[in-house]
Amino acid sequence: MGPLMSSADAGQRFFELLTMMARLRGEGGCPWDREQTRESLRPFLVEETYEVLDALETGDGGRIREELGDLLFQVVFHTEIARERGEFTMAELVEALVAKMTRRHPHVFGERPVASAAEALAQWEAIKDQENEGSRSALAGVPRALPALYRAQRVQHKASRVGFDWPDAAGALEKVREELGEVTAALGRGGAEALREELGDLLFSVVNVARLADVDPEGALQSAVDRFGRRFASMEEAARGEGRQLAGLSADELERLWSHAKSLERPVQRKV
Repeated sequence: MGPLMSSADAGQRFFELLTMMARLRGEGGCPWDREQTRESLRPFLVEETYEVLDALETGDGGRIREELGDLLFQVVFHTEIARERGEFTMAELVEALVAKMTRRHPHVFGERPVASAAEALAQWEAIKDQENEGSRSALAGVPRALPALYRAQRVQHKASRVGFDWPDAAGALEKVREELGEVTAALGRGGAEALREELGDLLFSVVNVARLADVDPEGALQSAVDRFGRRFASMEEAARGEGRQLAGLSADELERLWSHAKSLERPVQRKV
C-alpha cells in the first residue's frame, strides 16, 4: 500500500473546505446556503448518501471520489451550523471521533489483542455497552430512518449477537411459510390493519432468511426490481413489434410476452 497523502496537505485542503463553508454561510455569502437549516438539509444528506452507494456499485474510482466529496460537504455544512449555534466545532467533532475510535480499538491502540474479526466486533460491542453503563439495549443504534429492509437486517443481526436467532436459513424459511399462512388467513378475513401487520411479519421473516443465507436483502430486491424493469421493457417492445399496446392485451397474451421476456435472459444450455 502506497503512502498516505501528507497530513499537512490533507489538513490544508480540509481547512480550505471549512473556510469556504464559513464564507458561503457568512455575510456576503450565498443566499441559498445562508438560508439552509438542519431540517432543510436533511433530504440532501439522504440523497448524497444514496449517491455514494450508487457510485460504490459502479466501482468507478472517479465517481466514488466525487460522491464522497459531496457527502463530506454535507457533514461540513451541518458542522458549520453547529458552530454558528455555539454547540461544537469541527475540531471538537474530529477530536471526539478519534478518541472514540481509539477507545473502541484496544487491540490496535492498546494491549487487548483479538484473534479474528468476530472477536474484534464482540469487543467493540462490549466497550459500547460499558460506555452506556450497561443500560443500552442490544438493539440500540439502528436508525429508524433506515430503509426498512436494511433496518430489519441490522436489528436481526444485533439480536443474533445475544443468541436470539434461527440456527440457519432453513429454519428461518419455515417461519416464512408460517407467516405466509397467516397472510393468507388475513386476506380471507379482510381488514386492512391485520393484513398490514401480517405482511410486515412476512417481509421481516424473508429478511431473516436472506441474512442467514449471507444475501443482502436490499441488494437482492434492487436486482429483482431491475430485472422486472428489463423484462417489462422487453414486453413493451414485443407488443409494439406486433403493432399493439400492453394495455389492450389479454391476461394470456401478457403472460406469453412475459414468459418470452424471461426466456431472453436465460443462459443458453449447450448439449455436451
